[in-house]
Amino acid sequence: MKINTIELEYFRNFEALQTDFDDVNIIWGENAQGKTNLLEAIYLFTGAHSFRGVKDKELVQFEHANSRLKITFTAEEREQQAELLLGEKKEVTLNGVKKKSTAALSDVIKAVIFSPSHLNMIKGGPQERRYFIDGALCQIKSNYRTVLKEYHRALQQRNSLLKDLAKHPEMDELLYIWNQNLARTGAKMVYQRLRYMEAIAPILQEIFLGISSQKEHITLQYRSVCDYTADLAQIEQQLLNALEQAKVQDIINRNTTVGPHRDDINILINGKSARTFGSQGQQRSCVLALKLAEAELLEQLTGTEPVALLDDVMSELDEVRQDYILNHIKNRQVFITCCDKETILRLKQGKTIHIENGKII
Repeated sequence: MKINTIELEYFRNFEALQTDFDDVNIIWGENAQGKTNLLEAIYLFTGAHSFRGVKDKELVQFEHANSRLKITFTAEEREQQAELLLGEKKEVTLNGVKKKSTAALSDVIKAVIFSPSHLNMIKGGPQERRYFIDGALCQIKSNYRTVLKEYHRALQQRNSLLKDLAKHPEMDELLYIWNQNLARTGAKMVYQRLRYMEAIAPILQEIFLGISSQKEHITLQYRSVCDYTADLAQIEQQLLNALEQAKVQDIINRNTTVGPHRDDINILINGKSARTFGSQGQQRSCVLALKLAEAELLEQLTGTEPVALLDDVMSELDEVRQDYILNHIKNRQVFITCCDKETILRLKQGKTIHIENGKII
């Protein structure tokens, strides 16, 4: 898949913008000029919300009711067109046909995004790492989002029961029912997470070796109170046993203390924790490698080549790692933002886009 052109009207600080794209695109300029806004506009066409966590109406330029976004792109061996109208309501058009929701776009336009906030995947708590793997699975497995919702609904109901047991201990027998529900849906989550980590491991290793000039190895380890096996039924039984064993402590805490909502993923560089021992550049390299591996696996499993949107990825990387990003990412369209004009001089092939105050100059 390749995005060929984009047109923006009253979007963020762009009153009007129109440009075409190459396979590798370097978007450069000073801070707060609109570089990230351009990536954000592209990402909206995947059917997702803004990766900066804002509502659609907040993307509309002040004193205007709507923003209009339009792209042409090549997918399924033909050129196509998509339009978004943002405001109080969102309108979606694909190849001239209005769609009920952005889900229609997610089937044909895919992207992975790296932004500085994703460094929390290394520096932050377990929730950030769970969010990465669950988000990746939602793009690959159409039913995984449903499994997530079912699990968190069962978790909420079990936690409500735990709070009630303090006043109504006679309801104790109901806890086993919710343990079964949580174990059943939780096992599906764990099973898919383990399969995903198994599938992404060789891709991730190859990319990280390239970024580090063959000097560093990266590995992932799934961390849980359970030593999970590879069998779905056994995972369910292991999770049910863990919930039963934690029953007394959970009643005291009035909260569910075990399960996939508490699991973590260890990210290791040469066998050592990237979070504890990794430099700033190594940590950034880890996240970049994870994102590029996510894109590669997504392509293998869906047949669609996602574009890579890399926001401020060059900071804290040495020239060797920057060269890999600029000139050695293969088989997909790449968009990279940076502030340093010197960076673009090392680009061997591609397009540079200079943005200043919401305009291409």
